[in-house]
Amino acid sequence: MSAMDDWTAAVRDALGLDDDPQVRLVLEMAKDVAHGVLRPAAPVTAYLLGIAVGRGFDPAEAAARITRLVQEEHAPAAD
Repeated sequence: MSAMDDWTAAVRDALGLDDDPQVRLVLEMAKDVAHGVLRPAAPVTAYLLGIAVGRGFDPAEAAARITRLVQEEHAPAAD
């Protein structure tokens, strides 16, 4: 197990969460936001993703929407 796996397992235990946290999905989305928008926006966006998932959004669909938003809102302007 990696340090990330150990950490997420400890947090899941502390919060009583049984489901798969989909760490890679969250990290990829956070990377897109950090590099495409602003570094401090990544953890806030991850938090908002968690709220959306808690309200019933499919995690993959919610992350894909965020990634599309980054691409649409922060794409280089065409000359």
